[in-house]
Amino acid sequence: MITPELRAKYRVTIGIETHVQLKTKTKLFAAVDNVNREAPPNTLVSHICFGLPGALPVLNREAVRLAVRAAFTLGTTPEIFSKFDRKHYFYPDLPKGYQISQYDQPIIAAGQIDVPVTDDATNEIRLIKVGITRAHLEEDAGKNTHPAGRDYSLVDLNRAGTPLLEIVSEPDLHSAAEAKAYVRELYLRMKYAEVSDCNLYLGHMRFDVNVSLSPDPAKLGTRTETKNLNSFRNVEKAVEFEIDRQIEVLEKGQTITQETRGWDDAKQRTLSQRSKEEAHDYRYMPDPDLPPVILEQAYIDEVKASLPLGPNDYRQQFQKLGVDRKVVEDVLNQPEVTKLVARILDQASPEDARRVAFWMLRPATIEDSSDNNAPLKVTEAELIKLSRLVSDDKLSSTAAKEVFDELMANGGEAEKVAESKNLLQVSDEQAIAAIVVQVLQEQPKAAQDVKNGEAKAIGFLVGQVMKASQGKANPALAQRLIKKQLEIDQSK
Repeated sequence: MITPELRAKYRVTIGIETHVQLKTKTKLFAAVDNVNREAPPNTLVSHICFGLPGALPVLNREAVRLAVRAAFTLGTTPEIFSKFDRKHYFYPDLPKGYQISQYDQPIIAAGQIDVPVTDDATNEIRLIKVGITRAHLEEDAGKNTHPAGRDYSLVDLNRAGTPLLEIVSEPDLHSAAEAKAYVRELYLRMKYAEVSDCNLYLGHMRFDVNVSLSPDPAKLGTRTETKNLNSFRNVEKAVEFEIDRQIEVLEKGQTITQETRGWDDAKQRTLSQRSKEEAHDYRYMPDPDLPPVILEQAYIDEVKASLPLGPNDYRQQFQKLGVDRKVVEDVLNQPEVTKLVARILDQASPEDARRVAFWMLRPATIEDSSDNNAPLKVTEAELIKLSRLVSDDKLSSTAAKEVFDELMANGGEAEKVAESKNLLQVSDEQAIAAIVVQVLQEQPKAAQDVKNGEAKAIGFLVGQVMKASQGKANPALAQRLIKKQLEIDQSK
């Protein structure tokens, strides 16, 4: 049993390597489709993907532009000079026998980002600073599948050559919650910068998590690396498991083996795979087929100027909404919703934008859906009109949500939908006053309770007015008229 006291004996240190699939039409070094994920195996390939003798790679210009964009989102600027290297290792889905990557001179050097971490106990958010060691361009390998009960494996090279940006963090994370928050922040930054589609379901982002424990805060322990995690939840669970596993090993007086581990999602545990390779094991060498990448300052400035708004820009804008930071983070999980709320904030009041933000919030998280950005069937203009119907006491909050759901499903005009559903409230003071008089006559005891200061009684009377008006009376107006009839101070 790993107790909190036992955990407190060890300092946890975590670093994460994140592979981001870049949003290009073609592969990194070959003019082959990089979009279709449903193509039959080995159909999105070329002589370059197969590593045939004499095949020469040609760098994808768009991949470089996206890497430059990513640099700014990682709190740094791109390197003027970078080069490609060959990383040698054997694997069936790597026909060349080496991967084209970047080693000592990557396109992105050191940076730093602020990461909001939510405290589950208090629901408060704190900021931590996480250093970025480097980020480099590289090609992906293919994919191996191992049919159950068969004595062979299958190799699909459709993914071979897919452009990746590998982002390496400093070991600045010290808990599972911080690790989860960091990968989510990377997701948001890459998504909003349009560097990647960031579809976790399709593996557009994959995380390799390094965890080490040490009883001495001044020293790092021996690390293990859990590879190819594809969700924020799995990052969190893998870190939690590794912390507990390593504590058990160390408490027995044993040593941690530096190794690569895999994540078994069904068993919710990490499993040993192989000993961890070091850089010298890969025999890096400059790739002789690719010239260095040299960026001009004018090009860098042009890319920077074209950057769309990022999550921090929206966080600053949404301070006007008057909601807590946790709500803002929930909105940011849905980029199309974020942009919609920002447009409404530009065109209407913070109250309208806040109301729409709450309507749009869905319980699903980023990783629960393969598509969080389906086109909206309703315009911001109609959502503003719907909000104004609430502000003008023509719709109750409950009725407005019903109209909103209809607009989201089928589009249309807010007021017409409300009319068709018979949801518009009656704000005719004379008509409601007559109903109030009738209700007070029928409910003398409740009327007297209100006079005696019983708070629940006025709610009962408002309910009776709503019932008599078939739900159409404006409840705020009904309450005001009840107090007026009973000669009660309206400020109470």
